[in-house]
Amino acid sequence: MDRQTHSVNHDRAQPQALLNVVDGVFLMAGMVIGVGIFKAPSVVAAGANTAAEFLWAWLAGGVLSLCGALVYAELSARHPETGGEYAFLARAFGGGTAFVFAWSRISVIQTGAIAAVGFVYGDYAQQIVPLPGAGAAWHAALALIALTALNVLGTPQTRNLQKVMETLLVLGLIALAVGGLLLRAPIETTPQSATGSWGLAMIFVLLTYGGWNEAAYLAGEVKDAQRNMTRILVIGIVLVTALYLLVNAGYLAALGLQGVRDSQAVGADVMRLIAGDRGAIALALIVCVSALTTMNAAILTGARSSYALGRDFRLFAALGRWSERGSTPVTALLWQAAITGVLIAASAFTRDGFSAMVAYTAPVFWVFFLLTGLTLFVFRARQTQAFTGFRVPLFPVVPLVFCATCAWMLYSSIEFVRGPYGPSFGVAVLAGIAVMLAGLPLYIWARRG
Repeated sequence: MDRQTHSVNHDRAQPQALLNVVDGVFLMAGMVIGVGIFKAPSVVAAGANTAAEFLWAWLAGGVLSLCGALVYAELSARHPETGGEYAFLARAFGGGTAFVFAWSRISVIQTGAIAAVGFVYGDYAQQIVPLPGAGAAWHAALALIALTALNVLGTPQTRNLQKVMETLLVLGLIALAVGGLLLRAPIETTPQSATGSWGLAMIFVLLTYGGWNEAAYLAGEVKDAQRNMTRILVIGIVLVTALYLLVNAGYLAALGLQGVRDSQAVGADVMRLIAGDRGAIALALIVCVSALTTMNAAILTGARSSYALGRDFRLFAALGRWSERGSTPVTALLWQAAITGVLIAASAFTRDGFSAMVAYTAPVFWVFFLLTGLTLFVFRARQTQAFTGFRVPLFPVVPLVFCATCAWMLYSSIEFVRGPYGPSFGVAVLAGIAVMLAGLPLYIWARRG
């Protein structure tokens, strides 16, 4: 595996250091800010007893995300090669761990994430074009089919459109927050205790902060990366944290804590109070386009991961076929769409498809996030000569905080099994873990092949 990775990197052109701090911060914010801020606050509010606890959760999420971002920055500086976590895990723990990660990514993590974003899209699409029955699931399925078809045809992503949509999204969030702060929520005469758990709330907070691990791969393209990567990560996370605090303060001001808990589309509900139904529909359109952009990116990158697995292991050779006509991994795209479609259909029978998909993916996601954090200790222990690239400040405190957070989140995500969200979410947790563990016999089979 190492020989193959090295040969691929040797043949490729090296990235050029063209990005300054402002460029890096803009790109990082664009990776992090997505549709989660329009859905996750309702679940987070359910795990908080007071409005102060609700806001503290978002602040804590920013601090913990910064610790993880710094760890990934050093890992990427040490091994700036294609593959990300797959490459880190392979170098630190061997091909078996990397195989199970790749298998989990194509069967749980990536496909579950696509389905989760699909349900956010569906919830807001219902505000525009209501469908009967499980309307959100139907909207999610239609979006999956359309975007997969576009990727099969080889339709390229438009980077300028991505930037425009992110800019509109940020401006929309600021306007939403300011408008919410100008409203007065109805006074809650009877305080109500949390209906969820703090650990569950933090799962959704950190999910909304997700994306900083992709920002770490900017290290090879940033001028004076050893100094500026720290600035980009710190400034980017601080700005995103400030925006999230502002938006959630606006939600609280407009709806109150219980109102946020009860909302299925909190952003649309607040906008409806500010500007009526037309304002809610305008916001729903922004969220829908943003969700479609996120889904498209996840479909594109997820299929490439499946393609790489097919190229490395004969057992999945069908996934490693590349279509010259569209310059796309067609089989991998269809495999991915089929799995995601099954997940959407299964989640349609739960009370909240988005939360069900988080339950399915979260334990597996945090297992490999924890293992990736531990690779830094492995690399430092093996280090035989001075490393001059970016290094995590306050080592080992920062990576220990990150690893401890991952371990706690892993425990909290498994709490879905006996938590307050019903047996259907417990089934989702167990299903995700079972599919991940199925990668072990598959690796033995693939290795024999």
